[in-house]
Amino acid sequence: MLALVMKMERIVWQGLLYDFYGELLTERQRHIYEDVVFNDLSLSEIAREEGVTRQGVHDLVRRCDRILEGYEEKLRLVEKFQKTKEFAGRIQELLDEYEQGQGAERLKMARELAGKIVEI
Repeated sequence: MLALVMKMERIVWQGLLYDFYGELLTERQRHIYEDVVFNDLSLSEIAREEGVTRQGVHDLVRRCDRILEGYEEKLRLVEKFQKTKEFAGRIQELLDEYEQGQGAERLKMARELAGKIVEI
């Protein structure tokens, strides 16, 4: 069960990286990476379709992973996106609490979080 959860987390992470940086890959890299990550094709299926070895497909996918992770290490766009999403969600909660009569302190906290988003 834990292995399945870890695989799911890995797929989500790969998807996020691809969403942000996928256009920086070559067309061939994008095609094969999408087949593995999003279309869930086996390495053997892709190898047959592309006329390369299974090992070649495996190496290309790992290389794409390293490239995408390298972009994230340098640019931190996914990290900033996730923080922004987290802060925005918390602001919504605080504003809901404010509307329910829980005071001006909630509004102040929402403003502080909004300021953090601007700083990201």
